[in-house]
Amino acid sequence: MTQKLRILSLGAGVQSSALAMLIEQGKVPMVDAAIFADVGAEPDNVIEWLQWLKTKVSYPVYVVQNRNLKEDLINVTLGKEHKVQIPFFSLSDNGSKGMNRRQCTSEYKIKPVTQKIRELLGLEKGEKRKLGTEVELLMGISLDEVQRMKVNQIKYFKNSYPLIDMRWNRAKCISWFQENYNKTPPRSACTFCPFHSNKEWARVKENKKEWDEVVKLEKAFIENRELIAQKTKIKDKIFFHRNCVPLSEIDFSDENTDQLDLFNNECEGMCGI
Repeated sequence: MTQKLRILSLGAGVQSSALAMLIEQGKVPMVDAAIFADVGAEPDNVIEWLQWLKTKVSYPVYVVQNRNLKEDLINVTLGKEHKVQIPFFSLSDNGSKGMNRRQCTSEYKIKPVTQKIRELLGLEKGEKRKLGTEVELLMGISLDEVQRMKVNQIKYFKNSYPLIDMRWNRAKCISWFQENYNKTPPRSACTFCPFHSNKEWARVKENKKEWDEVVKLEKAFIENRELIAQKTKIKDKIFFHRNCVPLSEIDFSDENTDQLDLFNNECEGMCGI
């Protein structure tokens, strides 16, 4: 028996929010469900926005979580063994800089979304899919982000990009949302994501609670360097900004300290869409 699913990968950011409502309006064919991967590190306004979106669509929106990224990072700073998942910047004692391998998208977003899709297909853990099973995964990636298009590594999953097919860019998504709902979706990204530009860091800083949490987390990595080195392969000082200076000491309006916006260039296509 052929099984087919059409799923929206919902990041609750600008593009995927526009796609969610285009589906609801019938401008993009209906989906069976949307899935939001909660990594445990999104800004409060993204979670609030997600709740609003859920009240506006007629199809199910599932919120899934494999692990809590923020809790895992805190545990690393406490000396509890766990992989350091985020692509932070590092500074060695001889002054050389580096960047950690990115693993967070796969572990905290792709994995729980895949698990939920398998559940919707009625598959048990380890059970092979039935012959003819097909999953179309709609991605909220726009024309100005074509470099983020990926071929899904799961053979019976096919990523599709309706916004690119429609020739929509991010600005079009924003203007359409404002015209139709008089709202602007937030940018979806972990508060401590090292791929932030200075402009994005400045936005994080506007929320004192979230900013204080990020600064505290980075400080714990710096101060507990020896403890972290005992449990992980990370031996250098860890920073969230590419200049390898604590966030609390950076003037984000200073062009000399500006950071390239690495987010769109490096994201694997499922993070922050």
